[in-house]
Amino acid sequence: MFAQKREDINEIQNTFTYAELNQGPKPQMKRLAKRLKISSSATDAVIITIFTIAVLLIMSALDAHEKFDEYIRSHEKYQLDELLLTVMCAGAAGYIYALRRLQELKRETKARTIAETNATWISFHDFLTKLPNRRFLDEQAAVIVRDNFPDGYAVCAIDLDGFKKVNDLIGHDGGDSLLITIANRLSKAFADAIVIRLGGDEFLAITRSPEPEELRSLCVSVVKELSRPIDVAGIHAEVGACIGYATYPEDALSLKDLAMCADVALYAAKHRGRNSVAAYLPSMSETLAQRAEVEGKLRRAVREKTINPYYQPLIDLKTGHLRGFEALARWQIDENRFISPEDFIPMAEDIGLIVELSEQLLRQACLDAMTWPTDITLAFNISPTMMVDHLLGMRIVKVLGETGLNPHRLEIEITETALVRDIDLAAKVIGDLRIAGIKVALDDFGTGYSSLSQLSKFAFDKIKIDRSFIGELETDEKKMNIVRTMVALGKGLGIATTAEGIENPEQLDALKDLGCSFGQGFLFGKAVPADEALAFIRSEENRKSKEA
Repeated sequence: MFAQKREDINEIQNTFTYAELNQGPKPQMKRLAKRLKISSSATDAVIITIFTIAVLLIMSALDAHEKFDEYIRSHEKYQLDELLLTVMCAGAAGYIYALRRLQELKRETKARTIAETNATWISFHDFLTKLPNRRFLDEQAAVIVRDNFPDGYAVCAIDLDGFKKVNDLIGHDGGDSLLITIANRLSKAFADAIVIRLGGDEFLAITRSPEPEELRSLCVSVVKELSRPIDVAGIHAEVGACIGYATYPEDALSLKDLAMCADVALYAAKHRGRNSVAAYLPSMSETLAQRAEVEGKLRRAVREKTINPYYQPLIDLKTGHLRGFEALARWQIDENRFISPEDFIPMAEDIGLIVELSEQLLRQACLDAMTWPTDITLAFNISPTMMVDHLLGMRIVKVLGETGLNPHRLEIEITETALVRDIDLAAKVIGDLRIAGIKVALDDFGTGYSSLSQLSKFAFDKIKIDRSFIGELETDEKKMNIVRTMVALGKGLGIATTAEGIENPEQLDALKDLGCSFGQGFLFGKAVPADEALAFIRSEENRKSKEA
């Protein structure tokens, strides 16, 4: 009986019905309790009935009661009738005691059953949004999909656009509230579908497969619904979404493979831009395979240290002399072909190689800088993803110690986006760097948000004006006014300014007139390997000597 009860518990806990998925554990507990009650009661009733009938038949056959009465009367001196009455009273008391213990056992069993069912529900559901989770997708979804969508179904992979930036702005509690709202919107938009939270800002929806145009229209409407503004603690927050979808049996014959196809389609949608929708196509798998191939080459390149720093000159605009170099990552895969940093740096961040790659590049750049004159500085960019490392400052100082480069010659460039991920941690990292004597520059100034706020919270040695403001500077009055304001702000705060992307003499003259401190761009020179950087330094020294 107890073995059967245990089997019933296991069976019910592992077969959530389609309708109960997003209703919490309560419906499942009721169903379980009812099943257990019916199962145990029926078993006990059968046993007791059989036992009662057997005893009745035996007693009738032996005429047991009359014989027992005759025996008691013939042995009155033993007081058997009084003894029997005492035993009957004790039996009644024992029966009452058993009933009380049985009630306690039932309460304990019910509490244990509820706890076990609760634990099972929790293990298959996301704690925050109460949606089914990735474990549910891996272990249970296939059975439910088979039973509820026998005529075909579609899998939609959903990824939010801009969630990380919004989460940085409104904080983790606000981000949690935002995700709950998004989960509710998804559940309503995908009516009669299984909506799963895979983790972070990634979701999956399994729905009955309508006609292709209807499915696309559904996905487009979901994107619009998710893009509606959300009020989080009085803050106006907006996120977008991209959706990739695939259908059974056209694209794959199993839920696992179909989810992979939808994920491939999602990757294609994200490359198309914000709030995009894409259906799976076989050619997309080829694109993904190519990316996997590039990832493999990137891993090998990091392992073999074949990605090298190139150096772009930094010029003092007042004197026209070389002030330093900015180290830029370059990955050359054959004699005449490079992979753009805009492609492999995000990939290195995605696959967890950015820390190792950055340390390799910084170490090599410091060794190269040791061959330069001591008044030439080195600027090095830090990936925003590295700003979550409490030990980042110590890691950089360690590299300086290993290479022997003076900390005062190193300038670390940090973007605005990196700062807002964790304000307190960013302040600690910047503080560690400045205590060590390393200069810190705010990179891409004006392209992020809360720029003035960052300048008030952190101590920077330099702000770098993004190249997007320098293009057409001499012909666009609006850009000219913005740059003029940035330069004036730097002067007012006692912070040097560097203009990126200077490409013609007109831009240079305009920046000189505005009082910008430093500049870099193709007008002065492109990023070059270490040996060509040395040649550039020698040519500058020769020019200086001739001018003297």
